[in-house]
Amino acid sequence: MDSVCQRIFVVTGERVLRADARRNRARVLEVAESVFAAQGVEVPVEEVARAAGVGVGTVYRHFPTKKDLVEAIVAERMRRLVDRARTLAAHTDSPEALFQVVDWIVVEATVKKHLQATDTAPGADKPAALEALAADLRAVLSQLLAADQAGGTVRADIELPDLLMALYGLSAAAEHYGWDTARRHRAITTVFEGLRPRERSQNSGQPGSSACIER
Repeated sequence: MDSVCQRIFVVTGERVLRADARRNRARVLEVAESVFAAQGVEVPVEEVARAAGVGVGTVYRHFPTKKDLVEAIVAERMRRLVDRARTLAAHTDSPEALFQVVDWIVVEATVKKHLQATDTAPGADKPAALEALAADLRAVLSQLLAADQAGGTVRADIELPDLLMALYGLSAAAEHYGWDTARRHRAITTVFEGLRPRERSQNSGQPGSSACIER
């Protein structure tokens, strides 16, 4: 009986430790994202640990290098983006959805630059977690593109690689020029004018105009 109780105690203790470790990791990520956004990635890891209320060893246990920490922040932000995009795709058939997701993606490009985590080329190697999330995001974009084409708001000859090329161009420009919201929306609107069927592109009230993108 004692040995059974001991095993139960050990297993329970391990579960508590794992739960604590998960909470500590989430806390470090949340605080690091906030600290880096406010002060830049040059902030020492010790400052992140202090702000998170954990020891610096805890930070290094989860993120052996600052690069690992930054990549984890980018992955977490991308996971949230994918979740938002999936939710939007599942709960609306509005042609504005694709334009909204594009806007979110371009915003993330400027954040990645601030975190000094920008890819150098479309084919740049990504950590496995980021690559999986990128695949999920491409699937949502493909779904929204097909829906818009079925609804007649995007040209039938546009393929997903065409949209991804446009996205890369928008993201690179946003990173380079540091666009504000108005300039970003204007650029997205200009690009999507070229994706619409010609008879619709003359109508400024169509989704994708700067007035139609959620601010």
